[in-house]
Amino acid sequence: MSNENMDVRYVADLARIDLSDQECATFQGQLDAILGYIEKLKDVDVDGIEPTAHASPVFDRLREDVSRPGLGQADLLQNAPDSGKGQIRVPKVVDA
Repeated sequence: MSNENMDVRYVADLARIDLSDQECATFQGQLDAILGYIEKLKDVDVDGIEPTAHASPVFDRLREDVSRPGLGQADLLQNAPDSGKGQIRVPKVVDA
């Protein structure tokens, strides 16, 4: 493994992905381009610019958290594909 492929191979190993040498070369080129772009961003003069999390002012647009009545048991069970004894039946997942 050469030094230039180390980043791609390392990430591929973390993700448990087997890559051919050709795929490593392709992805290394893409990674180098991305890292080069990030280096360009480091050179941008941002003096006097206030950091923001959003380009326009956005405030909480969530509804007020209030308790509301939910579905009754009969309505809930009516929507279930299979039910019995007041409960929703689901396929067996774990063998005991």
